[in-house]
Amino acid sequence: MSLLWILAIPLIGAAYLGLFGHREHAFIANAAFSLTTLAAAIVLTQRIIVHGPWLTHDAQFSVDPFNIFLVDLTAFVAMTTAIFSRAYMRIERYSGRVTAARLRLYHSMYQLFSFTMLLALLTNNIGILWVAMEGATLSTALLVSLYRTPASLEAAWKYFILCGVGIAFALFGTILLYFSAHSVIGPHNGLLWTRLNQIKGHLDPTIVSVAFVFLIVGYGTKVGLVPMHNWLPDAHAEGPTPISAILSGLLLNVALYAIVRFKVLADGSLHDNWPGALMMGFGLISLLVSAFSLSRQRDIKRLFSYSSIEHMGLATFAFGMGGPLASFAALLHMTVHSLTKSSLFFSSGHVAQKAGTQQIDQIHGLLERNPGMGWSLMLGSLAILGIPPFGVFTSEFLILTAAIHQEPWSLPFLILGLGVAFAAIFGKTQSMVFGASNVPKAPSPPSLIPSFIHLGLVLMLGLYIPPILASWYTHVAGMIHR
Repeated sequence: MSLLWILAIPLIGAAYLGLFGHREHAFIANAAFSLTTLAAAIVLTQRIIVHGPWLTHDAQFSVDPFNIFLVDLTAFVAMTTAIFSRAYMRIERYSGRVTAARLRLYHSMYQLFSFTMLLALLTNNIGILWVAMEGATLSTALLVSLYRTPASLEAAWKYFILCGVGIAFALFGTILLYFSAHSVIGPHNGLLWTRLNQIKGHLDPTIVSVAFVFLIVGYGTKVGLVPMHNWLPDAHAEGPTPISAILSGLLLNVALYAIVRFKVLADGSLHDNWPGALMMGFGLISLLVSAFSLSRQRDIKRLFSYSSIEHMGLATFAFGMGGPLASFAALLHMTVHSLTKSSLFFSSGHVAQKAGTQQIDQIHGLLERNPGMGWSLMLGSLAILGIPPFGVFTSEFLILTAAIHQEPWSLPFLILGLGVAFAAIFGKTQSMVFGASNVPKAPSPPSLIPSFIHLGLVLMLGLYIPPILASWYTHVAGMIHR
């Protein structure tokens, strides 16, 4: 029952806010719906801990340690982002950037996006997974174009077209996978991941190889893997900041989750690491291209969007390496990146609002007049750069350790990418935080509290991973490479 509530609450929220999302109480209602969804996710998690994995509704939905961990993370980030958006979008409304009709659209599509992400995670049907990811594209394309400026409309069209082409590739890969299963088990249950996992050793290797290529290109477009990444910087820069936070914090994770699920099937069919090698290639190229692109960025939100490409490339590389340590590190990296990057978008969104610009070279000395925003941006930047003792350092250290043992040839490229990214981001953010201020003094907004909560969690995961979370990661790593 709690699984149905997880899906029903954001769907009800989307309908309700589609009618009343322009009213004053809608800011609180959006956060309340997200908080209730998180509560339902916690209840479902407790059930999984007590009773273990289970299938429901004629095996169309599946709950196991891998997806319930991401359900909790998704519901949590969606909730904190909704709290952040309460103050942020109120300012946008009163400044005239967002009309009442667009505010109603924003709130309803926010909840619909949460629904599609949770549906993608919880479904056991790879066809429904595809539908959910397509629904996420449609809802977020409307959110990216919310301001209706020429730049935001261009970004939304680029996002819609590129991700539309990508999702078409994913559909073709899904059809090929079903075709391969059809010859083994007939027309029934050929789209159920658990059933495919049982017969993966009997699937046609050639068809599965071709299917996986289409799937990694299709869902890799959503992850932002190079060269399918061009939509991501524009969508993050031109849309409302809360949408940038959930795109980086949620959508990229869910798309990578889909790729890993399909990699499990491909590994079992091919009995070699060709799917992993393909993931390593995409991941490493994404890391290097995004790292060298960072130095050319002048917009703060574009800067952090390229950082998202870098970190998702690193996580993709780690999953491609395989093995318990690399998969453990990749899962931890997904967690800390989601928390840190959403925190950075919270900070940069408020900074851009107060400064009246997103241009990095026009923002200086935040600590002098706006210490809350300055500390939030500085600590978030240090965290995403992998400075100890933040959790990003721990996950990156584990990935490098795994690479030394499993793929030593990749170590120079990994270090080069991380080093270039460090220099670019640190050089740009330090001038924004320190020095003489040109940003008007403003009280620290309460919506920065979620930013510091996220950073506190990332700090904790760098110093101490709770045993239940560590065992969770270990169990999921074993599931991926069983």
